[in-house]
Amino acid sequence: MNRPIPRGITVAPVRKTVRVNADAARAFDVFTAGFTRWWPRSHHIGAVPMKEAFIEPRVGGRWYERGEDGSECEWGKVLVWQPPARVVLGWQINNNFKYDPTTMSEVEIRFIAESGGVTVVELEHRNIDRLGADAEAFRKKVDDPNGWGLILQSYAATVAAKE
Repeated sequence: MNRPIPRGITVAPVRKTVRVNADAARAFDVFTAGFTRWWPRSHHIGAVPMKEAFIEPRVGGRWYERGEDGSECEWGKVLVWQPPARVVLGWQINNNFKYDPTTMSEVEIRFIAESGGVTVVELEHRNIDRLGADAEAFRKKVDDPNGWGLILQSYAATVAAKE
């Protein structure tokens, strides 16, 4: 059970930005439909090694992983689906990196077209204080170079590969 964060204390969102050489539609498509191609296999919460990861393309869709044994482990749900501009994912993973349907922070990804076929991809992981008293420690984990920074580097490398 998550303990509430003390009143009056808020945890700052984690914000990361990457530029990719792709128009917004392609950048969005690689992020969402191509999710399993770029999400680091080391970043899973299931009991077995991850084989695939998915974002279902609709509001209410699941965000989840499938293990090598075929088992599925939910991460959360799609809260906003606005291709090619943005997607908001409900992060239902607790401080111990286990699926927890009773808690939810949010991960918003925005795709902002610039001239020359470049897209700025902005990620914001917010409402982390909903994770309770350990929210600041959790924030440090996802803001660590091996957290969202590494994840977005993997995404950008996949966009650059133009597979």
